[in-house]
Amino acid sequence: MAFTFFFRDTHTIEHMVKQLVPEVAGRSRVRIWDAGCAYGPEPYTLAIILAENMGNFAFKNVYIDATDIDESGQFGTIIKDGQYTDEELGRIPPEIMSKYFIKAENRSGYSTLTDTIRNRVQYQTHDLLSLKPIGGGFSLILCKNVLLHFQYAERIEVIKMFHTALTPGGLFASEQTQKMPEECAHLFTQVVPDAQLFRKVG
Repeated sequence: MAFTFFFRDTHTIEHMVKQLVPEVAGRSRVRIWDAGCAYGPEPYTLAIILAENMGNFAFKNVYIDATDIDESGQFGTIIKDGQYTDEELGRIPPEIMSKYFIKAENRSGYSTLTDTIRNRVQYQTHDLLSLKPIGGGFSLILCKNVLLHFQYAERIEVIKMFHTALTPGGLFASEQTQKMPEECAHLFTQVVPDAQLFRKVG
């Protein structure tokens, strides 16, 4: 199973949220694609931070599509159930834990996300190398700890696919170690100097 945990790389996620929230104010539907979501800690972390920065009414308009190739066949069930071990949740601040998690009644050592957060995230299996986006009109696409596993030419094509799936001015975020390929540089402008966060051009 993929290695990940809650509240990983919050520095980049907080940059995303700071840029995204003012831009989507008043929209009736805000689409986000987390490509390479593993079994859910990343999209749920994003959902929690968005909930903390948006009013309840606005947050209900957020729809996060979480995708992965999922060779384990378990990601969808885990994300739907929203149950995670105390160890997996160990990095979450106590005030966030008490607000968005409840102790699981049926599993010792597990906690369950509240419906407020779970209802915002939907999972589907998807292979990025198909180069077919799961849809369009995304205000934010994040693809972290995935592109490094692809060949350079494959990264270029996947990033171009993300560009087509974003709304005008939409945001794209990748892992800190993956710089934007020169072949894609004209498609995006970097938003902040200390994170791989970019805005769609054109």
